[in-house]
Amino acid sequence: MKDIPVKDVTPQPVGATPTVGKKIYVRAITGFFQKLRRFSLWGFFALYFGTVWLEWGDRPAVWWDIPGRELHVFAATFLPQDFFLLAFVLIVSAFGLFTITNIAGRVWCGYTCPQTAWTLLFIWVEEKIEGSRNQRIKLDKQPLTFSKAQKKCVKHFIWLLIGLVTGITFVGYFYPIRELIPDLLALDADTAAYVWVGFFTLATYGNAGWLRESVCTFMCPYARFQAVMFDQDTLIVSYDEARGERGTGRGPRKKGIDPKEANMGDCIDCNLCVQVCPVGIDIRHGLQYQCIGCALCVDACDSIMDKIEYPRGLIRYTTEHSLEGKKTHVLRPRLIMYLGAFLAMCITLGYFLVNRSPLELDIARDRGPMYVETANGGIRNSYVVKAMNKTQEEARFRVRVEGLDNPDIRGKTEFVLRPGRLRSLPLSIQMEKEALKAANTTVLFILEKIDDPEIRAESENRFLYPKSARQ
Repeated sequence: MKDIPVKDVTPQPVGATPTVGKKIYVRAITGFFQKLRRFSLWGFFALYFGTVWLEWGDRPAVWWDIPGRELHVFAATFLPQDFFLLAFVLIVSAFGLFTITNIAGRVWCGYTCPQTAWTLLFIWVEEKIEGSRNQRIKLDKQPLTFSKAQKKCVKHFIWLLIGLVTGITFVGYFYPIRELIPDLLALDADTAAYVWVGFFTLATYGNAGWLRESVCTFMCPYARFQAVMFDQDTLIVSYDEARGERGTGRGPRKKGIDPKEANMGDCIDCNLCVQVCPVGIDIRHGLQYQCIGCALCVDACDSIMDKIEYPRGLIRYTTEHSLEGKKTHVLRPRLIMYLGAFLAMCITLGYFLVNRSPLELDIARDRGPMYVETANGGIRNSYVVKAMNKTQEEARFRVRVEGLDNPDIRGKTEFVLRPGRLRSLPLSIQMEKEALKAANTTVLFILEKIDDPEIRAESENRFLYPKSARQ
């Protein structure tokens, strides 16, 4: 049997440049947006590499203590019981990303995404060692020589070194960095530490050094569903086709020629916008899903416009409505929906954080009988008290009850709890039959710090006195 011929019918964006297996040589450019990106990315690096070294008291300021099942963020400590807050953080982040995307496209990708940050850092290292774009192209076409091998080895060594520092820093958020580095050097660290450092070293080296734009184009799901959040009022990097393609279209010319008199567009077809693009697309072919909104093409085009004394803005941040000569709407239904959901989630998260109790109390009934009738005619109910100290210090606590008249509490009601520790205690309450007015009485258990009763937690349960016991 003959094979059925198969054709690739996947729609390709007009002007998109396939990048799988094809290296993109990014040309360096300066300009306003490039300066803005450097500021944001170096700030991101300072935050990532610097925070891990901060201390709060006798511990790291930000530390995910997995063995102790605690997450420390400066003065706050979060326990497994608080991890529902993580869901709110993720929801807030998601709606924040949706809102920003609807307003200004993929600015997250262009200015703050870790993949963009490390990729541009690796490209910068490559440029410093191998030279400009043209020099790098020429070098790769040359046969292997000692000079070429030396440059390549130095480049990959520095890339691996950056990956190693990145991996150690990441693991340092789980294994205190001031202990991790000496332990790694002395070969005393846990096996898991070596595995994760190695994994993130290779992942950083591979993603930022080799895969680069392929991660953004083919691996990141955001590139695929971003269009759902765009509308014609979204601020995106766009080429003004009406200005650049008017008359006979774009083409080279001498400086000082008026494009309108020459019946030509403002674009001189220098291709600089393509050469500086880190994902290898031609923005002149319209919006493409590969575009990360980095605006390097904007800086490149503006620099050319300055040289030939044309107005800036042939490539710029704008909206589809603006390009069509229509009014851009700042507030529109989709943005209001995203912004409303984002603010609602922020308020909800803030409420839970502000009202988060430093203590936790859980009362469960003992697995024995619901009640016990004592020899002297009283009624006893048994409970299991689970108390957790979510503060940063060891303290002494007490348990008391409200809702019953003169209850006889039997068990340990005062105890010491260390920070982040849970303690279970048996506790029973005994009452005289005459003091009980109902078969089912609500009892409020209160856990409070002895030297500061304002720090407290409450939990309700029931004191049972069935009808049969009263007969």
